[in-house]
Amino acid sequence: MISISRLYCGAVEFAEHLRYSKSAHQRPVVVWNVTKACNLKCIHCYASADQSPSSYELTTEEGFTLLEDLAKFGVPVILFSGGEPLVRPDIINLIKKAVELNLRVVVSTNGTLIDKNMAKEFKKLGVSYVGISLDGVGEIHDKFRGVKGAFEKVVDAVENCLKENLKVGLRFTINKFNVKEIPKIFKLVREMKIPRLCFYHLVYTGRGANLVKQDLTLEEKRSWIDFIIENTKKLHEEGIKTEVLTVDNHADGPYLYLKMERENNPRAKEVYELLKLNGGNKSGVGIGCISWDGEVFADQFWRHYSFGNIRKRPFSEIWMDVTDPLMFKLKDKKKYVKGRCSKCKFLELCGGNLRVRAEAVFGDPWASDPACYLTDEEIGLV
Repeated sequence: MISISRLYCGAVEFAEHLRYSKSAHQRPVVVWNVTKACNLKCIHCYASADQSPSSYELTTEEGFTLLEDLAKFGVPVILFSGGEPLVRPDIINLIKKAVELNLRVVVSTNGTLIDKNMAKEFKKLGVSYVGISLDGVGEIHDKFRGVKGAFEKVVDAVENCLKENLKVGLRFTINKFNVKEIPKIFKLVREMKIPRLCFYHLVYTGRGANLVKQDLTLEEKRSWIDFIIENTKKLHEEGIKTEVLTVDNHADGPYLYLKMERENNPRAKEVYELLKLNGGNKSGVGIGCISWDGEVFADQFWRHYSFGNIRKRPFSEIWMDVTDPLMFKLKDKKKYVKGRCSKCKFLELCGGNLRVRAEAVFGDPWASDPACYLTDEEIGLV
């Protein structure tokens, strides 16, 4: 994650110790896809979720054992995702258990099931953050989600969370179909005073693999990142302290730094050091994923390569086992990247970007990330 508001606007944010500290990489943030079932039909779902739960989903007791292991291991955050996590009948019990174990709980949801009672329950339980997916305003969102009326339910969900003083944010995945909705998303954030906004770059996995041709061109990426940066600045100048982040393309960090250098921004050097502390992509190190059936992945997108199953070995043991050749290399991936990435002067800032995207396009997880939009001149090759 690249925090535009923190780096460009100098805002102090709640969880920045997870991104900008020497201890940020010691234990992973864990995404747990608690169910394969979902009540929507999103065209870019990385988990390829459908309306039916998997018959192999972890039981409540297995979930409790998993959470106990994560807490003992020192995991800083557990992110409940899916599918749609709120369709799982025991989700409240799982969240309650995680909070009791002093895990910071985040819920990643499509928002359609967060009525007033659910928002109150989240607040009572101690949920730290609710991330709600939104792919456009009105009809565009409904088309992406495959269900009419989904947008109105997202608005209701945000309002319900805000009324309970729950930190809530929007999660927007950028592609050619919806990129022109970004100004409307900023308008919505401004009107509703939504405290967090995350822009996700497209990753070509799950049903998202069908959208490779719908990703932005490299020039379009630069242009829209500029738009996001400038509009984040406007929000903060207006006194709306929304936390704005970009996700899944760590080229955004060096790009922001170079922009600040061109502008003679006195904080440019500080931003470079913060990006260096962040280290870029953390697949297999600072972020991990557990599927509904207990399989362990390097991140939530790398679902075709499992390091083991928590039904056979605890997550903590699997995560530290570097006898697997991929896990071994991910622990220090900068040594193994190839092409432009290997020669880039910003490698220590972006960490080689998203390896799973390189694999999806080139069949090699160590090839250059095709979504990097920095020029050869900018990264020091010319």
